[in-house]
Amino acid sequence: MSVWNYVVTAHKPTNVTHSCVGNFTAPQELNLIIAKCTRIEIHLLTTQGLQPMLDVPIYGRIATLELFRPHGEAQDFLFIATERYKFCVLHWDGESSELVTRAMGDVSDRIGRPTDNGQIGIIDPDCRLIGLHLYDGLFKVIPFDNKGQLKEAFNIRLEELQVLDIKFLYGCSKPTIVVLYQDNKDARHVKTYEVALKDKDFVEGPWLQNNLDNGAGLLIPVPMPLGGVIIIGEDTIVYCSSSVFKAVPTKPSITRAYGRVDSDGSRYLLSDNSGMLYLLVITHEKERVTGLKIEELGETSVASTLSYLDNGVVYVGSSYGDSQIIKLNTQPDAKGSYVEVCERYVNLGPIVDFCVVDLERQGQGQVVTCSGAYKDGSLRIVRNGIGINEQASVELQGIKGLWSLRCSTSDVYDTFLVVSFINETRVLAMNMEDELEETEIEGFYAQAQTLFCQNAINDQLVQVTSGSVRLVSSTSRELLDEWHAPSTFSVNVATANASQVLLATGGGHLVYLEIGVGKLSEVKHLQLEYEISCLDINPIGENSSYSTLAAVGMWTDISVRMFSLPGLDLITKECLGGEIIPRSVLLCSFEGISYLLCALGDGHLFNFQLNVKTGELTDRKKVSLGTQPITLRTFSSKDTTHVFAASDRPTVIYSSNKKLLYSNVNLKEVSHMCPFNSAAFPDSLAIAKEGELSIGTIDDIQKLHIRTIPLGEHARRICHQEQSRTFAICSMKNNCLSNPEESEMHFVRLLDDQTFDFLATYALDTYEYGCSILSCSFADDNNVYYCVGTAYVLPEENEPTKGRILVFIVEDGKLQLIAEKETKGAVYSLNDFNGKLLAAINQKIQLYKWVLRDDGSRELQSECGHHGHILALYVQTRGDFIVVGDLMKSISLLLYKHEEGAIEERARDYNANWMSAVEILDDDIYLGAENNFNLFTVRKNSDGATDEERGRLEVVGEYHLGEFVNRFRHGSLVMRLPDSESGQIPTVIFGTVNGVIGVVASLPHDQYLFLERLQANLVKVIKGVGGLSHEQWRSFNNEKKTVDARNFLDGDLIESFLDLNRNRMEEISKAMGVSVEELCKRVEELTRLH
Repeated sequence: MSVWNYVVTAHKPTNVTHSCVGNFTAPQELNLIIAKCTRIEIHLLTTQGLQPMLDVPIYGRIATLELFRPHGEAQDFLFIATERYKFCVLHWDGESSELVTRAMGDVSDRIGRPTDNGQIGIIDPDCRLIGLHLYDGLFKVIPFDNKGQLKEAFNIRLEELQVLDIKFLYGCSKPTIVVLYQDNKDARHVKTYEVALKDKDFVEGPWLQNNLDNGAGLLIPVPMPLGGVIIIGEDTIVYCSSSVFKAVPTKPSITRAYGRVDSDGSRYLLSDNSGMLYLLVITHEKERVTGLKIEELGETSVASTLSYLDNGVVYVGSSYGDSQIIKLNTQPDAKGSYVEVCERYVNLGPIVDFCVVDLERQGQGQVVTCSGAYKDGSLRIVRNGIGINEQASVELQGIKGLWSLRCSTSDVYDTFLVVSFINETRVLAMNMEDELEETEIEGFYAQAQTLFCQNAINDQLVQVTSGSVRLVSSTSRELLDEWHAPSTFSVNVATANASQVLLATGGGHLVYLEIGVGKLSEVKHLQLEYEISCLDINPIGENSSYSTLAAVGMWTDISVRMFSLPGLDLITKECLGGEIIPRSVLLCSFEGISYLLCALGDGHLFNFQLNVKTGELTDRKKVSLGTQPITLRTFSSKDTTHVFAASDRPTVIYSSNKKLLYSNVNLKEVSHMCPFNSAAFPDSLAIAKEGELSIGTIDDIQKLHIRTIPLGEHARRICHQEQSRTFAICSMKNNCLSNPEESEMHFVRLLDDQTFDFLATYALDTYEYGCSILSCSFADDNNVYYCVGTAYVLPEENEPTKGRILVFIVEDGKLQLIAEKETKGAVYSLNDFNGKLLAAINQKIQLYKWVLRDDGSRELQSECGHHGHILALYVQTRGDFIVVGDLMKSISLLLYKHEEGAIEERARDYNANWMSAVEILDDDIYLGAENNFNLFTVRKNSDGATDEERGRLEVVGEYHLGEFVNRFRHGSLVMRLPDSESGQIPTVIFGTVNGVIGVVASLPHDQYLFLERLQANLVKVIKGVGGLSHEQWRSFNNEKKTVDARNFLDGDLIESFLDLNRNRMEEISKAMGVSVEELCKRVEELTRLH
């Protein structure tokens, strides 16, 4: 049964809805704060660019994000209001580096009609009050007292019902708002009001301005000394104050966002709906405004928010394309643009449609999304894990170790690749033709397995074999010195850095050598009670070529020990428990924090935080990476150090926001890896896997890898066809510039599924939109077709009355139209149905069969249908059952009867849900998403006693996702390994307007109950930012009701267990009565679902 579901985010929201700049984390630090609907990111401006400081979820959809500074404070506070009428005030605690809630509350009213134009939240520039416009005809005031604390809120009646914008004016002795509104004759005016806090009422303000541009939609209050307000319209921009009125005509456009450049407010950046950036300048003589000037700067993504940072650098936040950091230059480039894009931040939103495909045929799904809108439309290929792009490979069996060496210490590039086998060592080097060929280093001993080799100080190389340690000149390549192992014992494991060698021989002997000029000297020798299984002396202190600590892994007592160097005094001993020995230890440092990683022979990995001065180990955590022994190696990519864990499930360990993250590498088993940064293959890795050695570069280090195919047009539907190895999309192009009547063109386009090149295009008629697309085959016909459903969207019609179904076949990479069928409405959905075609056309469901005409051509012929929907928008089928998601009548279940050739309704959900997507989880459970950002599941009640019970779909699960879902699809983003528990769990992927890719996983009941207990305990320990309640946030909520979530679990909350510190974990482990190790293991299994 798929009743018990686990909802988790695989890709966080990337749609930037708000941004602001101020001194938030310290009085001297400039911060950029970004809201991505349900998350907040805080960045610090540094000379190198933006440095992320915090990324946290908010239990609400952010409606307002504003910085303000109460009297007597040295740094800014952050005000957040959510769409469900909660608000909070946050400030930054520099000591603990976290957000502290200064105030919070609920500003909802029991009665009131929510505003049509969205919520408005504003703060008086002199910090006397916060104003909120949440309901028509009401203005809510939250006053500050003189200490900057918030007092009780109250409402003031506002005569203007259709409010478009409200702002506070600067430089008024009493707090004054300016209101832009529309009257019942659709004319637009501006009015000002003073807020009388004592009387809790409005007083007529100093001025008003009637009859503005019909497209006026945005107010920009101008700071002192100028004061007044700028009103942005579609054709004109007006500056207004009590004494001055100035207007400037503009090219017709809709301004989406503005950003103030100077603190005195004489220059503003404006961005319109086509992504054009303008500079608006207020010309003035001293304090008297003399006019307005506007100039075009260049093109950016379509902006939802603009924040001017410093020195001509601007943050452009976008909902329809990638967000950007741009630099404004004083001189235009060759194309006349002053805009230079410095950085792009990927945004998948809005995901209008997507499909799950396995393009590499490796059993791992990739999601291909239709992302962005208008000119920023694109396809994005999203896959889990890190890819290795192979540059070269050679067949080699039985590799036991790999090391790269440079010719001299000062070289930038590696020259040699040392490959070790069971009884020999070979050296490969790049020749003049950039090929790897075998060479030799004379001073190395080639007739034995190398245990370790390393570049050492003073242009020397070190090679350790079971018999000796050899010091070789890297320039003349001859032997300079050799240390021999005692005759009775051979060297088992060894490690070295540029100036030190540490090795272990049989019998538990630990020997420490130091490297001098042409000389190896034994400094210390120690005998331990057990055999030694692994060693590391990677320098992570101040000195990059000398380590003061050694990590040693032991047999028998299964422990890892820290020794000091050069004295080899024992500092710490940590028993790992169990009977599997440590196979690899590594000292490393990520984002300034030092760690000890310790990998076991069964694929488990421990990580500890390490105090470099004392050698103490704290915050022990254990994860399972695979099932085979792991070898750990560091490598660097883009100037940051990461760790590669080679095993049957190779993994890269990296750090983000000071948390360790594990990302799987898209390779089967890897036995050894070493960085190989040669001139021909810069920043590459050498990788030994089953029978071959390959060299490749590594993708950006992140959990999901995203490839972008910019289209320059808006892709609305996508579908993949395995047989022709193509994608087909329905897309829309805006040609605003030419004829406004024909400004939109709609196409069906065919793309190659490897290169994503356009292969063919079929243009739809004027006003004809592509609404649905499907790849299917029909009964008695072996061909595979693309079917496209369209609608004629005519300006004078409310609902389309005409559409077409087009049937194409792909021949020689071209789209051939085989058949077309006119319909009496929009074809919202097409499904493959028992060898026939099922279409949803306006309010009816229609079944077509594919018939052969006498002349050998084929056509669609209507067989039967079912009326009774308002608009049947989303349809899924399974066997003879049809599940329909209606515009406003929730979900209904239909059945096709073969004998009668008819479709009849079996059951429906009688709640009024405005659907946005549906999916069938199993025979009896159907999943729906609706327009208040909720998910719910309904159950078919086949065992009901009466017809009435059987005719009702019973709601069994409810959950507030906080995201608008456009599509569900069955599939998985990860390689499903049959041996793991998570391999058996069915998953559905969803895509949302904010660019979220999420997973709904149906769990077995016992696992669900266990995780439900864990979630209940986590809610007590992890408090929401701003004191917002998790329970309230996840409660199902629409205009009619609010009920607690049931039969859905919040996977994001559950997986945040892994980020807690040890004390918090133990607190939860105690409450649950389950060991921390066991909890980590169970939660980790879940992270494998995405």
